[in-house]
Amino acid sequence: MANNFKNAFATSVSTNSGSPTDVYTANNGSAVNSILIELDISNTGTSAVQVTVLIRDSSASATFHIIKNAPIPVGSALKVVSGQKVVLNGNDKIQVYASAATVDVVASILQDVT
Repeated sequence: MANNFKNAFATSVSTNSGSPTDVYTANNGSAVNSILIELDISNTGTSAVQVTVLIRDSSASATFHIIKNAPIPVGSALKVVSGQKVVLNGNDKIQVYASAATVDVVASILQDVT
């Protein structure tokens, strides 16, 4: 089977911890896995921001932090996942919220991993 790489993007993310922005949903509706290879967040605003990245585990109906309230200075970026890998089962989600909506998120993913 060929490798199926995908990028997922989000901009102007939620500032509400109760309703974070969904950046990616793993193989929505199927039982195969995805692998999060890299996750980068950049501050596009004029003030420092704090960002939180969550994994929503659909099988456990639970949410887990990858980072919480990590600071990103003006004009900077944060490599949240780089070098390690995070396995996402079907319908698991990568979610982000920040102290201001002025962040961009880029996720690199390998899909359809059996």
